[in-house]
Amino acid sequence: MEKSKLQVTLRNLLITYILTGILLVVLAFALYRFRLKEGQIRLGVNAVYVITCLLGGILMGKSIRQRRFFWGLLLGLTYFLVLLGVSYFLNKGLTGSMNQILTTMAICAASGTAGGMLS
Repeated sequence: MEKSKLQVTLRNLLITYILTGILLVVLAFALYRFRLKEGQIRLGVNAVYVITCLLGGILMGKSIRQRRFFWGLLLGLTYFLVLLGVSYFLNKGLTGSMNQILTTMAICAASGTAGGMLS
């Protein structure tokens, strides 16, 4: 029996968040070990978004096999929306400027789309 597109999306989203957790632990270790500056940390976090959404887009494209760029984009945007929602809930509001939020959304969407096209 073939899995629904919703199940595939949720599974791939879960994989991307597991990878995010692993990469953020590595980044935290690098922060501790090498005393990284704020700019380097921000760059590292953005790199985590790129890597995870790119991988998520690739997984979506390989799973669904049609309109791969769209499904990669959808995964990237869903990843961002979950990230935004959790951040909003934990911080009891939005932190950061609208420019930072939109930049993060663009990074996630573009990386997911690129992953879908590469799949």
